[in-house]
Amino acid sequence: MGESFLNEIHYIRIPVNNLEQSITWYTEVLQFKLRFNQKDLAVLALKSGPLYVLVKADHDSRGHFTVNGLPEFSVAFTTSRIREFHTYLTTKNVSLEPIQEDQGHNFFYFFDPSGNKLQVHN
Repeated sequence: MGESFLNEIHYIRIPVNNLEQSITWYTEVLQFKLRFNQKDLAVLALKSGPLYVLVKADHDSRGHFTVNGLPEFSVAFTTSRIREFHTYLTTKNVSLEPIQEDQGHNFFYFFDPSGNKLQVHN
């Protein structure tokens, strides 16, 4: 097979329980920019990367999966200020785990208001 037919990831869809609450959390806490809100979904963006689409979903829907009964993240973000970001999320009462280190690579997990497990690393 030759060159891929695909160029890039255009957007990622994340299920949320309460769309308005999630829009507020992602724009105020994570500082995403709201592109538009259609009542059943909202499109958000960061400086670069794919669009982030919040979709009003069933209450038990999550954007992560489980391995051996434990949640595994599907979406990972990057930051150059991981310790500062961790402290910031703590002040915002975000559910998060301690920073971990793996071969010079730092990361931690946190959860949005709908319980979606997310990761950030440097």
